[in-house]
Amino acid sequence: MTEQSPSITIDDFLAALPEGMGKLNEKMGVQLTEISAERVVGTMPVEGNTQPYGMLHGGASVVLAETLGSVGSGIHAFALGKIAVGVDINATHHRSSYPGTVVTGTATAIHLGRTSAAYEIVITDERGKRICTSRITCALIAAK
Repeated sequence: MTEQSPSITIDDFLAALPEGMGKLNEKMGVQLTEISAERVVGTMPVEGNTQPYGMLHGGASVVLAETLGSVGSGIHAFALGKIAVGVDINATHHRSSYPGTVVTGTATAIHLGRTSAAYEIVITDERGKRICTSRITCALIAAK
């Protein structure tokens, strides 16, 4: 990962997508705050993304993680004339978070290759406490 990715603004990135952030991300309130192939940061409210006990749903954390890792992979893939598709994701949930707070995810590239990209995503609460650690691998395939 010695080469820097081409610079792109969040607005330009979203404008290039056929459906912006997509319906699921809109429903969940995911917002991008920083994007590059090397690092992607985004936020999501806990409110509306809870499980039956009122805590942040683990699946919501995975949606945030997959979104951030996919954005970084997509930027990297674009520079290669390819598209990125997710092939593997996992998550470890460390603690809960409750409505009234916002969680922040930071995806950091751990591999940016010709055929795949992988990211570690750390999701924290407003106090900086780790909520979830996730890892995603995306295949980089020919654009159609």
